[in-house]
Amino acid sequence: MCATLNIGTPTKYIQIQILYVMKKILPIVMLLMTASAAQAGGLVSKQSSSVQLTVEAARSTAVRVGNSYSISGSGINTTDGTTAGTISAGSITSGIYSPGTISATQATDGNAFTFSTSFTQGDAIPSAAPTVGDVPNFSNVTATTAGVAGTLAGTVATSGALTVTAGGAGTTATGQFVSEITVID
Repeated sequence: MCATLNIGTPTKYIQIQILYVMKKILPIVMLLMTASAAQAGGLVSKQSSSVQLTVEAARSTAVRVGNSYSISGSGINTTDGTTAGTISAGSITSGIYSPGTISATQATDGNAFTFSTSFTQGDAIPSAAPTVGDVPNFSNVTATTAGVAGTLAGTVATSGALTVTAGGAGTTATGQFVSEITVID
């Protein structure tokens, strides 16, 4: 495989000898390259620590209650005060329903009869949106006060150790440690 060349050796002969040697060595070089990649398995490990501290803000929820009116019966006569057999449509002012006057009498003396009426007065429709912090005058209102941080605290040490201290009402403290291991083929 090794050739000694003299200064007078033709160039074509030198090129043939180099190609011959490279053809013999190339499979060995390729085998060495693939062998190291096939044996390169390993593990990658990652760890992370975090602390999240939250203090709730004050908030209010208001839901407007609508108007509701129902009437039902059998074996009765109704009147709105002027016309028999009718009921008043009533009136609506600022979103508030006011039913008219309704009278019910037994249709036939001594016979069975039923009569039922139900009315829920709704909330007035506000003329403008409430100012931030104000709560509208609605029937269904839920208000929550702001949280108090108090002693709320959390730390992550350089070692990854977590320390979480509870706070006052309306607070949350969450500590998290994540360990991830990846196997490389």
